[in-house]
Amino acid sequence: MKNYNAVLFVFMFVIVGNVNPCTTAVISAKSSSDGRSMIWKLRDTGELENCFRYFDDGKYSYIGLINSSDKTGENVWGGSNSAGFAIINSASYNVNKGDTTSLKDMEGVFMKLALQTCASLQDLEKLLDEYPKPYGLATHFGVIDVHGGAAFYEVNNQTWTKFDANTDPNGYVIRTNYSETGTLDEGNGYIRRQAAEKIFADAKQYNRLNYKTIVQEFTRCFYHPIFGLDYRKIYQSSNPETDFVASTDFITRNSSASSIIVQGTRKGESPEMTTIWGQVGFPETCVVMPMWVHGGNNIPQLLQYKDTIKNSRLNMYALDWKNEAYPVEHSDGYHYLKITRLVNSQGTGYVQRIEHLEKMIFIMTEEKMGKWRKKTPEANEINVFYDELNKIVNEFYFKEN
Repeated sequence: MKNYNAVLFVFMFVIVGNVNPCTTAVISAKSSSDGRSMIWKLRDTGELENCFRYFDDGKYSYIGLINSSDKTGENVWGGSNSAGFAIINSASYNVNKGDTTSLKDMEGVFMKLALQTCASLQDLEKLLDEYPKPYGLATHFGVIDVHGGAAFYEVNNQTWTKFDANTDPNGYVIRTNYSETGTLDEGNGYIRRQAAEKIFADAKQYNRLNYKTIVQEFTRCFYHPIFGLDYRKIYQSSNPETDFVASTDFITRNSSASSIIVQGTRKGESPEMTTIWGQVGFPETCVVMPMWVHGGNNIPQLLQYKDTIKNSRLNMYALDWKNEAYPVEHSDGYHYLKITRLVNSQGTGYVQRIEHLEKMIFIMTEEKMGKWRKKTPEANEINVFYDELNKIVNEFYFKEN
């Protein structure tokens, strides 16, 4: 308890202040197409400049998604550690009603501590039990471990409730920005959750619930459940009269800053080979890249913070292209997506070009993983692969510009 009190003391006056209306999911091994559990976070935030960072400041080393402005890495918004424990979150806006606690927005601090100290769901539950209350939390933590654990934890200032993906009839659990344990019919993200429920059910029906589907179809979903329309299909197969659609209720919209998918391991595989698939920028304009804690401090250069630009280079590339997709500059412009910049009937949209490259990255990575899952590689071998990926992705953005 005293260690957690010390952490709380250091951060108790740090108010992060980010609004994070994310779309998230925990997928059990039994429901994924390759028998590996996964967690997914489509991150929405006002902090649009993101990077990944390797940390070695706890019991376990870990890779975390952080704001580029967070130079000391005090808040982690999703990641995985050397024990194969991984965690993400989404904010909940229908808990702590009437609670006057001033301490809040501690989710990034707590996830950092969990990655430093936890190897299993049981470790996280112990941490939640022992962590001082009020927590300063209003969130859902999605977690997987190497023992097959896969669950969401709805957490308010005083209590937590577990939702186990392994016992859920669907084999997965989805959360946006309201809790099942919170105040009924309050919170945010009801329309996004409808969209997520549909695309997850469709993918599971055809045994396509895997990291590739999540990257290319879930984080780049243009389905609107109220209208029952998939704008991607419409714009890829025809030429509607307008180039613009209202994107506010899409899973990915103007506030979407990044995405992280963590793909777990099977029995007998090294926990350090848990795979992180990171889109460090706006998912519609950002190529996904893989990472492993076993690679050590040298994660892909394009995902790291660079002091010369005060950001990660891949995030910068993605934001440049995003600005072309949201060209309306007045105060309400963020509602309106020029979707033809992303997908069109000519096949020249940014999404279409990015996904062509990603399919090659998937093939290259799966070839490596076929060997590495049988025999854990030297860290340098992973770093050589990172260099190859950096070159390919960097050249892609320069060529496409």
